[in-house]
Amino acid sequence: MKDKEFKKDEIIIYKTSKNEVELQVRFEGETVWLRQDKIAKLYGKERSVITKHINKIFADKEVDKKSNVQFLHIANSDKPVAFYNLDMILAVGYRANSLRAIHFRIWATNVLKNYLLKGYTINQKRLFEAQEKFNELREAISFLQEKSKHELLSGQEQEILNLLANYSKTLTLLEQYDKEKLVLAEKGRAKFVLNYEQAQTIIEEVKKELIAKKEASDLFGLESGNRFKGILSAIYQTFDGKELYPSLEEKASHLLYFIIKDHPFADGNKRIGSFLFIYFLDKNNYLYKDSGEKKINDNALTALALLIAVSDPKEKDKLIKIITNLLVL
Repeated sequence: MKDKEFKKDEIIIYKTSKNEVELQVRFEGETVWLRQDKIAKLYGKERSVITKHINKIFADKEVDKKSNVQFLHIANSDKPVAFYNLDMILAVGYRANSLRAIHFRIWATNVLKNYLLKGYTINQKRLFEAQEKFNELREAISFLQEKSKHELLSGQEQEILNLLANYSKTLTLLEQYDKEKLVLAEKGRAKFVLNYEQAQTIIEEVKKELIAKKEASDLFGLESGNRFKGILSAIYQTFDGKELYPSLEEKASHLLYFIIKDHPFADGNKRIGSFLFIYFLDKNNYLYKDSGEKKINDNALTALALLIAVSDPKEKDKLIKIITNLLVL
């Protein structure tokens, strides 16, 4: 077996409560394998003592040598090194008179055997993460079901179903859970900064095009006080030296939400919010998937804009989660 293959299969599985011992244990053939020096470290004994125990165990035929030992090549070794499986490790542990040996025997009986027989250990952190994600998906389903009944969203039922389908793809819990890959989605960083003067210029250009097509009036993009400037400042706001919305997804989602919900313009809030949302993503090279398809297409964006418009301010966090998850899909 090549060294890199051996290292790839190593995992940290055992640590004493006082952090006296931390071992990397190799899984193979529904058991675990340790070298003599690791067994010595595990039980806090000299290696020579462990060697005597192993030889006596084989002599007494307590365990079978052929099925309980395997020789592997490891780094910095000219010849194969003997590895002993769990049966031998436990057999040595019963002969080693130490608190560490007692501790490991209890741990192995209650935890390791359960893992080997059932294929999993009860990891409270992973269960908590999975439960949190399931709750998030359930809340998103309930939210979209409820809002789909709103009259403003009439005719958007299919798009809402598509939103839900895309959103659920971002929470592939069962596969991730089974493969121990349940991790937070990697979040992008916004290199492009949308400032007030740029945004004003963009809105004016959009306004000209819409008026020419008779799809907007002079009220389109007319600002109400300093709300719009405040929104742009808010997405880059810092607290105690840290950004309030550090990721690209959070900035884009809050930009869309705040413009639609806070009504900084006399007319065109949903259209302006949607356009600046797309513009911001595009300028940060984050608008498209690897396949070339938009992460959120025009129909989906229309549905999201309407959902924000009819939502209760208390539902802000749910909407932000939905949008950010769609962006990392």
